[in-house]
Amino acid sequence: MKLYTFASAPNPRRVHIFIAEKGLVIPEETVDLMNGGQFTDSFKALNPHCTVPVLVTEDGTCLSQVSAICSYLEEIHPNPPLYGRTAIERARVRDMCHWIYMDGIGAVAEAFRNSTPGFKGRSLPGQVSYDQIPELVERGRKRLPGFWKALDARLEGREFLVDQHFSMADIDAFVTIEFARWIKESVPEECANVHRWFEQVSRRPSIKTD
Repeated sequence: MKLYTFASAPNPRRVHIFIAEKGLVIPEETVDLMNGGQFTDSFKALNPHCTVPVLVTEDGTCLSQVSAICSYLEEIHPNPPLYGRTAIERARVRDMCHWIYMDGIGAVAEAFRNSTPGFKGRSLPGQVSYDQIPELVERGRKRLPGFWKALDARLEGREFLVDQHFSMADIDAFVTIEFARWIKESVPEECANVHRWFEQVSRRPSIKTD
């Protein structure tokens, strides 16, 4: 296997933490996003969507979505389970991951990609050029307070987001908070549960060594 990545970007960061939690070592190649490495012909042959990460499996299959990459690794390396231990727990983890991606990561991305000069003409990932929409910057920011509040309520009396175990949902929520700093947004002080959880998760080796 081989992972094509740009480690500091949010989606690769999610995969790197997942891999570290599994205790895996996968060969990597950095794609130079700052200089358009994702748009080279050689990379397009791997992923026509021009995004990272991409995992090339042992049979040559190219997986270009975080959920696909992590689900595949979960299948072939089931321990420790990061998508749940029972059918209902697995469903709950995926349910939580989807909510975090849509309302958390998606809100930050909306603000970031529509305000950052380097994304002019690239407000959406991929080969097709889309103009930035300034109104989406404000909308993305307005979506975050509700997300933080809901996340805080979810963590009331909980160590982790789903049941008693660290999962992909915790990874996604953690990276959302990191990503929000890119647009100078942070979790409000009154969200004490989120701050307590974030401090706890920050001490995990997979977070500290990534």
